[in-house]
Amino acid sequence: MSLIPASTESPDTFLQPLDHAITVVDTGFHRADFDAAYLVVSPEGRAAFIDTGHNAAVPRLLAALVHAGLHRDAVDWVIPTHVHLDHAGGAGLLMANLPNARALIHPRGARHLINPLALVEGARAVYGPDEVLRTYGHVLPIDAGRVVESHDEMRVNLGSRALRLIDSPGHARHHHAIWDEASRGWFTGDTFGISYRDLDGAPLQPGGAPRVYIMPSSTPVQFEPDAMRASIARMLAAQPDWIYPTHYGRLGNVPALAAQVLEQVDAFEHGALAWARAHPGADAATREVGMVALMRHILLDAARRAGSPLSDEATAERLDIDIRLNGQGLAIWLAKQAA
Repeated sequence: MSLIPASTESPDTFLQPLDHAITVVDTGFHRADFDAAYLVVSPEGRAAFIDTGHNAAVPRLLAALVHAGLHRDAVDWVIPTHVHLDHAGGAGLLMANLPNARALIHPRGARHLINPLALVEGARAVYGPDEVLRTYGHVLPIDAGRVVESHDEMRVNLGSRALRLIDSPGHARHHHAIWDEASRGWFTGDTFGISYRDLDGAPLQPGGAPRVYIMPSSTPVQFEPDAMRASIARMLAAQPDWIYPTHYGRLGNVPALAAQVLEQVDAFEHGALAWARAHPGADAATREVGMVALMRHILLDAARRAGSPLSDEATAERLDIDIRLNGQGLAIWLAKQAA
């Protein structure tokens, strides 16, 4: 495949340089400030991308390299946190433009990026083939010879900068999280939750930090409450200063964020089981309707208590995708409990 050019958009519109040589790249997926990839650079100028977004994000990722003064051959690693297409749909196209990079992928997900047919078919089953093509384009495979499978407590070097990977199920079984000692932060994908900046509440005290709303992601099909709790506990054990979720951007005050996420995980689980007791024998369609309604109630209540500046109606509109997908995932989890 011929090389594609870097984006000609103004970098100010999609790049957010942070300290510790980390850059947030807004992939442009769905809307601004929704989906991030991260460029991490070592003191020697060696680079890694953590998550990639979809194919349309690749010119922005390449532009991030230009902005950092790096050539494409400076990238050693492309590390999707998991293989859902909003995180890894552009990995094949990106790898085709990075001559030295290897793709570091969870062992449960590696085969799906080497041959993405099943991954694409799964997305088509949920969204329809036309929508998948329009949103993701043609998802390219990654050469198996350039793929490295991660393992729990794996360490890889980015020049003199060490990255540590842990198995982090709960959102998906093909998920790992990446610890960066230099910033004392976790790149958490979706396991630690998702958070949108336009739902941030006003500070409780003048001059204080904005309040942040964060919620669990129970999207289909591998939501596991106990595994999510255990993964979050492992991340907290490192006493992180930051998390870097894909949705969206760097967040501090990590213990408070964890408390928000875990409270809602409990509400998901207890609410779903109570609904099932009240609706014995419900079919799959009824169960999904019930879980979407439950999800809307839990997420709006939590956003309200976190100080979201939006009305309930506007919050529901902003979270529409998450409410529907989280509800579907919770319905699948609930069906497994009865099996």
